Amino acid sequence: MLKFSPLILALLYGFAVYQVSAWRTRRALDAQSTELAEPRLRAVCDKLAQALDLPRIKVHVYEIAPVNGLAAPDGRIFLTRGFLQKFAAGEVTPQEIASVVAHELGHVALGHSRRRMVDFSAQNALRTALAAVLSRIIPGFGGLIAGGLARLVAARLSRVDEYEADAYASALMIKAGFGTGPQKSLLSKLDRMAGAGGATPAWLMSHPKTEARLKAISDNEAKWLGA
Repeated sequence: MLKFSPLILALLYGFAVYQVSAWRTRRALDAQSTELAEPRLRAVCDKLAQALDLPRIKVHVYEIAPVNGLAAPDGRIFLTRGFLQKFAAGEVTPQEIASVVAHELGHVALGHSRRRMVDFSAQNALRTALAAVLSRIIPGFGGLIAGGLARLVAARLSRVDEYEADAYASALMIKAGFGTGPQKSLLSKLDRMAGAGGATPAWLMSHPKTEARLKAISDNEAKWLGA
């Protein structure tokens, strides 16, 4: 019979867990989403499409309450119903919504959504392998330590992705004629709207601190525009 090393088994386990998670996510998105039809939001999405030389950008509305945007592994872009409710209440502008779509397009264009399959599998493998080793050295605590280390790795990778998607969104928003103003103003609102806690250390967060993201956007804009 073939013999598998613990690391290979851990990798296979991580990949299997990801596949189940991705399947559940796809099923939930398919069952709870419809195509965005709001005319003002369709208009700003059309301007983004023109900037990318695309006939259109298809955006879906995910029927959940949290304020968020997401890029599915299959490349689809989603805005949550919670986000559209903020728009309907006048708390966010069409241009600010466009910046969310541009950000999620960045995740798709830069391969973040697909790469997360590999990252997720590797993180599960790391956690499983470390837990097996550390549990022998520190019984009762090895699994907790391994889980904490895996979360740190995941948070670091996610923060890098967010900076890259922000840069893509900034470039697209400038090309579409919106500028980075809507992107900056929305980021300044998001902590309050999403209920994000300001006390969480930046190195433990999956998203960078808002202040750091705003500075990176301004730095990129100054570099690109020669300011």
